Amino acid sequence: MDESGCEQDLSARKVRSIRSLVPSLLDWYLKNARPLPWRNTTDPYAIWVSEIMLQQTQVKTVIPFWKRWMLEMPTVQDLAEANTDRVLKLWEGLGYYRRVRHMQIAARQVVEKHHGRFPSDFESILALPGIGRYTAGAICSIASDQAVPILDGNVERVLTRLYGIRSNPKERKTAKRLWKLAGEWVSAAQPFGKGSCSALNQGLMELGATICTPSGPRCDLCPLRDGCSAFRQNTVRRIPAIPRRSEVTRENRIAVVIEDKSGHVMVRQRPVGLVNAGLWEFPNELLAPDDSIETVLQKSFGIRSMNVKWLMNIEHSITRYRITVKVFRLRIASLKKLLSTKRDFVRHPTARLHELAFPSAHRRIVRRIQNPITGSRALS
Repeated sequence: MDESGCEQDLSARKVRSIRSLVPSLLDWYLKNARPLPWRNTTDPYAIWVSEIMLQQTQVKTVIPFWKRWMLEMPTVQDLAEANTDRVLKLWEGLGYYRRVRHMQIAARQVVEKHHGRFPSDFESILALPGIGRYTAGAICSIASDQAVPILDGNVERVLTRLYGIRSNPKERKTAKRLWKLAGEWVSAAQPFGKGSCSALNQGLMELGATICTPSGPRCDLCPLRDGCSAFRQNTVRRIPAIPRRSEVTRENRIAVVIEDKSGHVMVRQRPVGLVNAGLWEFPNELLAPDDSIETVLQKSFGIRSMNVKWLMNIEHSITRYRITVKVFRLRIASLKKLLSTKRDFVRHPTARLHELAFPSAHRRIVRRIQNPITGSRALS
């Protein structure tokens, strides 16, 4: 047999192997799928919302957000017409706010170009802002049962282990191979009837999320174990080959809650182009290694340290940054002078701060000042 004949034979055997495993995966998914709320709908808008929320966010975190979102904005028209501040407030706590800004832009495009009906074809969905190949495939597959492949981190892990692929799944050549395999799997599900393509793709994701996990995989419960190369070769824990994360960068900041006698504080809305654009924040500055807190307070805010009380410290992370925020509180007679020099800030009632959307660290400050804890000590 010549080389092309060998390749065809190998390809045919691979297809037969996939077809033999598909029923096991479909049956496993039918019996073991978690009862997630977005699995009770085929509305592409609702599925789109869930997929965007699930990017870099745990399922248990997303569930209450998705339910609240669908109650307040049940249609793409509602999102398109909503006030952006309301959209950001509804998203508050999920992080990565660029996702929701792209969602609203995309919703407006759906209204303008598709007459308010979320498109069903892959290319039209892919053309919307903030939607990549995976998300477009997930919407087509789950909402319309189309034989369109998906490839997220969970599916990557299942396929690399299943086929013993030891290279980094993010490398172009490997990613191309994985997309091809994902396509072969979903195509192999088509003969199994209505809903099989949707179930196949969701089954691969569910398997990666609950059984074929990054650490502690439960191979004894896996429906694909008999066809898994990594299981046979005892290499499950070494696949996939994920590159080491970037080193952590530590950053120190100072934030000040400046409140006047009438119960108003200084806050500003972060401008377009910055991280967390559109969200509100208290005055804050980077604390350089050689800076003292007193120096920053004086230089940036014109505040004498003797008038300031420590409120809290906040530790949080953004990508590779580990940030410590030292938070202080200052009560003054009037904000008028400060606002005349800090023109991007506004005066807002302290009691109504919860109505604004804040990034996670500053939202913790809001909770503290609206539910005060006694014992704040003066800055020495």
